[in-house]
Amino acid sequence: MEPAIKILIYIHAFFGGIGLITGIGSIVVKKGGKLHKRMGKLFSVGMITSSLISIPVCWMPNHQNIFLFLIGLFTIYLVVAGNRALNFKTKTKADLTDYIISGSMLFFSVIMISIGIYCQLLHIANGILFTFFGGFGLYMTVKDFIFYKNVSEIKKEWLSKHIGKMIGALIASITAFIVAGIGLGNIIAWMTPSILGTLYIIYWNRKIAPKAVKLVEI
Repeated sequence: MEPAIKILIYIHAFFGGIGLITGIGSIVVKKGGKLHKRMGKLFSVGMITSSLISIPVCWMPNHQNIFLFLIGLFTIYLVVAGNRALNFKTKTKADLTDYIISGSMLFFSVIMISIGIYCQLLHIANGILFTFFGGFGLYMTVKDFIFYKNVSEIKKEWLSKHIGKMIGALIASITAFIVAGIGLGNIIAWMTPSILGTLYIIYWNRKIAPKAVKLVEI
């Protein structure tokens, strides 16, 4: 069984590497261009494939890890929801699939937060990571449902949602590289990419926000 697990881990790492490279590339190139879109598709395929492989591995003998299992689900949510956000450029109503995707992540976010609180009460090492990432998931999914109820009024938020989710998935890729690739598994290594990535998302949200019209007194 172990040789098969190692092969799956190598495949998981390979597609994760594709996601990391193309994700960084999609940030560097011109936004909205052909190269950006192509890299975005490769990024999505790489991240989803890598995450899907990691999910069963997290339940295999000697590799059980509930945290990585939940992070894998979180990453899939980010990529899928980030791509579906593009649909709101033209559609004015969320469908059942949108609600299922966000609702599922909301459920798992609550589980992550609950596990985090439990671990912290028992002083279990790194338990705060469950609360940290679960909090991010809860915030994003609640924002999803607010958006779904007011799509026609805040339709222009589709771009902000796309950027936020896709950068969030890239953060997951960078974090995985730091923790698994380099071998830094402390709390700082886990949290720093998310904090820096959040600042980058805030920067882009401000950049794409409609400019206020200044009234000039005559």
